[in-house]
Amino acid sequence: MREISRREFVKALAALGVSALGVGGMLAQAGCGPGYGEEGQVARKPSPGPAADQAYLAVARGGSPAELTKRAVAALGGIERFVHPGDDVIIKPNICVAYHTYEYAATTNPEVVATLVSLCLGAGAKRVRVMDYPFGGSAEDAYARSGIGEAVAAAGGRMEQMARVKYKDTPIPAGRDIQEWPIYQDVLEADAFINVPIAKHHSLARLTLSMKNLMGVILNRNKYHRNLGQRIADLTSLVYPTLTVVDAVRILVAHGPTGGNLDDVKQMDTVIASHDPVAADSYAATLFGMTGADIAYIKAAAEMGLGEMDLSGLKIEDLGG
Repeated sequence: MREISRREFVKALAALGVSALGVGGMLAQAGCGPGYGEEGQVARKPSPGPAADQAYLAVARGGSPAELTKRAVAALGGIERFVHPGDDVIIKPNICVAYHTYEYAATTNPEVVATLVSLCLGAGAKRVRVMDYPFGGSAEDAYARSGIGEAVAAAGGRMEQMARVKYKDTPIPAGRDIQEWPIYQDVLEADAFINVPIAKHHSLARLTLSMKNLMGVILNRNKYHRNLGQRIADLTSLVYPTLTVVDAVRILVAHGPTGGNLDDVKQMDTVIASHDPVAADSYAATLFGMTGADIAYIKAAAEMGLGEMDLSGLKIEDLGG
């Protein structure tokens, strides 16, 4: 039986609308993740799990942002595990504001993003689009100020401004607190969706990591903050990334998410990568002296069966400099 694609996975979830159990059986038969257990659980991943010789999670330390990104992805089996010839790829960095350069650690490092664009195109992707929906300033200004726009263009990718007309009310069948929200449809329809957050402090959620970064694909974010941890987990259950790459080259340790003071920035020269956003976020939390259990959305996502919060039994490849 053929393997179900990510596009088919999310369309099936959205079409189901009430219960995720029926999709679980289909996915299990198609060999895509372990399917569903209890009512309301979503399949673990719409991307392939690691082979025996591949890391579950990779941490690259020391080196340029491009080198770190390449080493981390290579340890997972290479970009070809996630991106195939002819794929339509969307990369989602954090480009939240238009008034800081990446040195202030409020936006994703442009070299990390550009390297992923190059890797995807090298794997034969049909096109690679990079996008976010900034809340501080216009998208055009934020793309330019962050340095990501120029870096992506040089790598052969395309920056896209997220048009409001493409957000549509979408069922979230596995959601425990929310069952529908306006979501950017192109992200659901892409063959591969790569989430590339910067690791930083957040005044409400404690940390912005990969799952928190998914809030850039929804509308009405100001209404989303009630029961934020569970709602981020609910969103992750539908908008599940094919690959998560956490930029921890420079992390913002205070006054996030927008920052603005270089004294709040810590140089880490680290990139974390995994097919599992819960594991990636749990590891990233340790850079701030926390664990996954300290972050509400990581704990909620683990309880929903969306990934591994306990890192002790995972094959983690630590690629020191």
